[in-house]
Amino acid sequence: MTLRLRYAARSDVGLIREGNEDSGYAGPALLMVADGMGGHAAGELASAIAVATVADLDVHPPSVAEVIASLGEAVEDVGEGIADVIADDPELTGMGTTVTGVYWLGDQIAVVHVGDSRAYLLRDGELLQITHDHTYVQTLVDAGRITDAEAMVHPRRSLIMRALDGMNPVEADLSLREARDGDRYMLCTDGLSGVVAHDEISLLLSEGEPTGCVTRLVDLALERGAPDNVTVVVADVVDVPEIGPGIAEVTEAFAPVVVGAAGETRVRLRLPGVRFPDDAQPDPDRPDAPPPIDGGPPTAPQPFIDADLQVPAAETARRRAREKGERRQRRKRTRRRWAWITAVVLVIVVLAAAAGLSARAWLGTQWYVAINGTAGTGTVSVYQGIQGSLLGAPLSTLWLDSGLQVGTLPYFDQELVSKGIPAADEVDAERIVAELASRSAQCQTLLPPAGCPGTSP
Repeated sequence: MTLRLRYAARSDVGLIREGNEDSGYAGPALLMVADGMGGHAAGELASAIAVATVADLDVHPPSVAEVIASLGEAVEDVGEGIADVIADDPELTGMGTTVTGVYWLGDQIAVVHVGDSRAYLLRDGELLQITHDHTYVQTLVDAGRITDAEAMVHPRRSLIMRALDGMNPVEADLSLREARDGDRYMLCTDGLSGVVAHDEISLLLSEGEPTGCVTRLVDLALERGAPDNVTVVVADVVDVPEIGPGIAEVTEAFAPVVVGAAGETRVRLRLPGVRFPDDAQPDPDRPDAPPPIDGGPPTAPQPFIDADLQVPAAETARRRAREKGERRQRRKRTRRRWAWITAVVLVIVVLAAAAGLSARAWLGTQWYVAINGTAGTGTVSVYQGIQGSLLGAPLSTLWLDSGLQVGTLPYFDQELVSKGIPAADEVDAERIVAELASRSAQCQTLLPPAGCPGTSP
């Protein structure tokens, strides 16, 4: 027996929008939704680029040790892909997309998230949202200023704080979680979560197959008015028998499910330099063609260009592929450089901290006697440390103020105290103070010795 994903996906334009800017993907290892934005600025292109770029991980799977880095690089590649399209057509400036994906690794899943699309986990009857919305209202919820219920009707609930737009660098949320037999994952755009409550989603996900779940969830969003595009992906972690060689040869001929803008021919034709995954959904342009069997692993990505596209488009695609590879290599070199710099800085910090602790320990063994205050009115005091300061910070602390006025000492002792009298330790410093107090007392007698204040030199 082995764990596999059983999945289904559906996307609907909704009842208000003219076009579908959402894209969704469900494959043997990757589940993903992307909510395009920008309207006239072609949000459907941005979400399609996101699905095409990240779905490459379903064909070229990373190792467990590399999956987080690979997902992070894929998100960077999405931003660069959007930037390339904007560079070719500046009128598309302003388009962007969210990215929320789950990459399955057998007994673990990796989660990648940017924006306000969501990923949920249903385990043992409990529904848990495993992504955190990058929205303005979510910051209000986190601060305790509004409730989750108030966030669903807040006038600024659509204000996204983080999205991929090809212009601004974006850091994705990346994490690893345990995967178990019986887990059910659901990914959706805000076209669903904005009109269907958490408890309702939990109820509809609690029974039935993935295909039935996505159908019921999208239908409920449509019943609620569906003011936005609605995209839902549902997948179960199931324990299935080992697949024999013969069956494997058959299932390898079928592709994962691509829904929404990324599956539309009109969108793909506008992105000739982007490789899209094959699609197990029926072709809307060939309704009579029999649909392939659902649920198999992905095929290799389709070529950069179709046979009827012109050679310049192929050259552009190859050039972009080379540039993409070069950018990835630069990113790797930059990461290695920063890792080296970080290591050097850490070593310096550790050495500086060790030196600081050693210096502090040494200063704790140093003692001296000096004036606390001005020469005329100061008192004899004991200090721990050494005289002076470093970068404005004193190198000693006052340990004891004897109260003995320096002006009552013989002139010679006054000069010594003003310069500071070194002591071997705390006891020696107290001995020096006692001797100075004794000579001060002698200066207060009727016949003070020579050198006391008021006597002749």
